[in-house]
Amino acid sequence: MKKLQLTAKKSRREGIPLSDAAKHSRALARRPFAPGVHGPDSRPRLTDYAKQLREKQKAKRVYGLNERQFSNLFEEVSKKRGNTGEMLVQELESRLDNVVYRAGFVKTRPAGRQAVSHAQFMVNGKKLNVPSYRVRAGDIISVKESKRTKGLWKGVEENLGKQQLSWLVVDTKNFSAKVTGKATGTELQQPFDVKLIVEFYSR
Repeated sequence: MKKLQLTAKKSRREGIPLSDAAKHSRALARRPFAPGVHGPDSRPRLTDYAKQLREKQKAKRVYGLNERQFSNLFEEVSKKRGNTGEMLVQELESRLDNVVYRAGFVKTRPAGRQAVSHAQFMVNGKKLNVPSYRVRAGDIISVKESKRTKGLWKGVEENLGKQQLSWLVVDTKNFSAKVTGKATGTELQQPFDVKLIVEFYSR
């Protein structure tokens, strides 16, 4: 599968920081317009379809999904009863690479995806290297014990649990996080308009 690169240029394209990495915010502060030869005038007035498409692109890039992954996920949640937009965000938030980011093990989602891919984490005591794995209530995610004093994990406890979430309980002593449910309320707010994404797929 082609590796998805989340660059600061893409943040400029979408008009929002797509990552917590400082370079994304700096790029937008220096050049708050889309990349291209037209410079500051490169954000034309968009049609309704174009607005919907841009919001979908934002969501894909924020969470690091390709087109097939995102459309398959939307198709899955659209078959369930309930608010499709809310369920879509809940499923995106439940991805393992996002959960390790939310818990504070890593500073960005791309870093979370890389750490999971390199088998740095255990889920319920078993090694798992699938970033797209979706956690459920009761799951316990932890850093492999043999890795806790090495490289990436030195001093990580200072960042653990800073994002206080109702659905994730972080144990800084044991380098672990327990999933207690799904994101709700203001935790579902994202830097993209999920209603426009639903409209895009409902055409």
